[in-house]
Amino acid sequence: MGKKIESLLKIQKIYGINGLFLEFEKFKESEVIMSPKLTKEKLLEKLAQEVKNCKLCPLWKTRVNIVFGEGNINAELMFVGEGPGYEEDKQARPFVGRAGELLTKIISAMKLSRNDVYIANIVKCHPLKEPDPYLRNNDRPPNEDEIKSCLPYLEKQIEIIYPKIICCLGSTSAKVLTRNDLPITELRGKIFDYYKDSKIKILPTYHPAALLRNPSLKKFVWQDMQLIMKMLGIDQ
Repeated sequence: MGKKIESLLKIQKIYGINGLFLEFEKFKESEVIMSPKLTKEKLLEKLAQEVKNCKLCPLWKTRVNIVFGEGNINAELMFVGEGPGYEEDKQARPFVGRAGELLTKIISAMKLSRNDVYIANIVKCHPLKEPDPYLRNNDRPPNEDEIKSCLPYLEKQIEIIYPKIICCLGSTSAKVLTRNDLPITELRGKIFDYYKDSKIKILPTYHPAALLRNPSLKKFVWQDMQLIMKMLGIDQ
């Protein structure tokens, strides 16, 4: 437990929070475990405010909203896409468009709900081809500078939430979090160690948007989800 307290103190120091925000629950034989819920909430709130004020790359000039992420802050499974799209930018929520609807169905097929997992993106603002956030079909992948500017925010989210598994949705997320430049066809379905903490595992798969374009990929994504279920001990 000492290492957990030390880790939480380290995280709190990063965000300038004084004091140890911990909840304790008593169990049989006087065993005491630490519940990080309150601490995580405060840390994520502080981080979200930092992201709202971010001007590290030009994407802030055209964003309608930042899309910080949402879900269970104690999730064992975290999904990470590449960046917000049109609908996400308007609603300030990740994966709420057509691809998001499909992701919700995939999560449900895993015997989970969006309330059981955490969903985020590599970048927090909508990357645009043309500088008009109200123009549809105007999405593009984030570029190298945008990723470099925004990645520390995601790294902090991962450090705070501390999932067991991160499922990378699509090529951009997979390449960034595996630090591997292979195509998604070669990365998907394989397990990698997270570069900042080998206890966290990375499993890339196809982006839900790719499944909308090519439904034949669904069987591969389901294979990947079954592997995640096995890793999490979910009955199939």
